[in-house]
Amino acid sequence: MNTPAKILVIIPCYNEEATIVDTVERLRATCPEVDFLVINDCSTDRSAELLERHHYPHLDLPVNLGIGGGVQCGYRYARANGYDVAVQMDGDGQHDPAYLSAVVEPVLAGRYDMCIGSRFITRQGFQTSFMRRVGIRFLSWLIHLLCGHRVQDVTSGFRATNARLTAYFADHYASDYPEPEAILSATLAGFRVGEAPVIMQERQGGVSSIRSFKSAYYMIKVSLSLIIDRLAIRKTKR
Repeated sequence: MNTPAKILVIIPCYNEEATIVDTVERLRATCPEVDFLVINDCSTDRSAELLERHHYPHLDLPVNLGIGGGVQCGYRYARANGYDVAVQMDGDGQHDPAYLSAVVEPVLAGRYDMCIGSRFITRQGFQTSFMRRVGIRFLSWLIHLLCGHRVQDVTSGFRATNARLTAYFADHYASDYPEPEAILSATLAGFRVGEAPVIMQERQGGVSSIRSFKSAYYMIKVSLSLIIDRLAIRKTKR
């Protein structure tokens, strides 16, 4: 990316010892012009040791906040340090930094306040399991029902935000499984949310926070949270 804009890549990290070094090194080799910050969310493996050994810019959280709380720390850092764009990129190797410009450029061009890297536009690369795709389509339908805006890859953690939305998320961000809720809250707050095609890879190591029997719990919890969020905003506007 040939731009004078200040860009921060936020990399949440929880027990990613198998992938965090490769993730950071790929980012540095592909996009040397951007800054990055790893948010170590009380990892119990060697992640903290590796971050220290390689002298990567990082925050060691004193308590485990979950993915939402960790990313929100990154948004607060981006706001405090005057970044033009904040990018969330997972530490498990799924997100290819070669597509960083794909999610950043629509934000810099002013088309979107948040651009989400979507694996479902061109349907290339890793498409996740059939059951997860069903769940993602359901959440996409639910968000469209609640706010009238369609996003295909609602659980994608590869996304870029401009300074205004970064500041909003620094104060308003779901703490548990935030990706779908962030789309709803940003849209209802009047921000423009869109997608750009990216190719993702399968998780390169570690364990997903959504697995086996927990997937049903995830769907129920997120669906209820989205509905409650919508009702709360409607009540506030009255």
